[in-house]
Amino acid sequence: MPSAIYSLPRVYTHRSPAADLHLTLRLRGAEERDQPEEHTPAAPRAFRKGTLTVTPVLDDTRMGGGLRAPFGAEVEGVDWTQPVPEEVIEQLKGLQDEYAVLIFRKTGLDNARHVAFSQQLGQRLEINPFFYGREQDRIGDPYLWDVSNINRDGTLVKPNSRRWHHSLGNALWHTPAVCASALSLRMIVRMRLVIILMISLMTLLRQDSSYHQERSKYSLLLSHGKPVRGGSWTHFADTRQAYEDLPQSMKDMLEDLVVEHDLWHSRRLGSPTTFKEPLPHERAAKPPAYHKLVQQAPGGGRKTLFLAAHARLILGWSLEASQKLLWDLIEWCTQPKYVFSMEWLDGGDMVWWDNRQSMHRANPYTESMTARDVRRTTVIDDGPFAWGVTEQERTAAAEQARESGVRQWELPLQ
Repeated sequence: MPSAIYSLPRVYTHRSPAADLHLTLRLRGAEERDQPEEHTPAAPRAFRKGTLTVTPVLDDTRMGGGLRAPFGAEVEGVDWTQPVPEEVIEQLKGLQDEYAVLIFRKTGLDNARHVAFSQQLGQRLEINPFFYGREQDRIGDPYLWDVSNINRDGTLVKPNSRRWHHSLGNALWHTPAVCASALSLRMIVRMRLVIILMISLMTLLRQDSSYHQERSKYSLLLSHGKPVRGGSWTHFADTRQAYEDLPQSMKDMLEDLVVEHDLWHSRRLGSPTTFKEPLPHERAAKPPAYHKLVQQAPGGGRKTLFLAAHARLILGWSLEASQKLLWDLIEWCTQPKYVFSMEWLDGGDMVWWDNRQSMHRANPYTESMTARDVRRTTVIDDGPFAWGVTEQERTAAAEQARESGVRQWELPLQ
């Protein structure tokens, strides 16, 4: 792979992702900003759905009146002290299909109830592979992924350790991820300009586990302890609305493309030296996976982009052309109008997102950061695209892409 792909200048900005639109897309606790009168967004419109109170994050009123489907919602009214009734589970799944990201405050959930609720949402949960050894497991539950910066003995992860560098890829947009400090949402600028490092990147936008051949459906990230105010954020991008707004010529070009997703590609982007090559046991544990770029979202049939920083190669294209298109699409999807940022305010705050309809990113480890304790469960997909594409389908897609050739494109970024 050309080394230039991993050595481009990386930039990041510590400012509100919404600043470019003069909007404050805020949940409770986000910083206030001066903004022109004509751009001041209306207050969120809460509504009742059964026993639940739902407050959308991005909808028509929050985007200055422009028509768009809603994205993200804060939900109140769930009784977390007991197993959630099946009728409430069905209400929540309906909201999830519509909003793609649901936020719950002060749930009071512990590890066992976190796992139990996740198991109500799907038949199987992902098992933590413990890349850095089970001797580092401080939680004791195979279904919980420790995405904190805390070692088993209570000390913080040391700068420049392999675990530290592994975390830098979480700053990249992906499907599925975690908390991030308020960084610019257009941080992942065109590859030829920036592939962003994000030493404090929460990193790159991603979709959790797109690098699995059997992909994930939901991720549920729960905060333990008291988050540091002003420094704990997770950013989410709406890949459904972003797809709908693409020029038709671009939609036609993308329709049949198949993408190779590789965890070690995003780790190398985040830390080019440490992850120049994965260790043999790392590569064996996580080989590449293959998924269609354009897919159908659940609950209504909207199309969506299955995209992430893990995406390395479009089958039938050169690596250079693949990376240019993939990062142009990531930049398109992460324009401020498609993104909101959630601040972590209290222990027990939980966010549940659909990896098939969104990307996310978190903030990176920094040497000055205090302890950050967040734990994630991941529900395995059971839908029609769960297993990606077969080897036969991969071969056919590569041949078709080679025959069609690489077309020219231009995206009207705002």
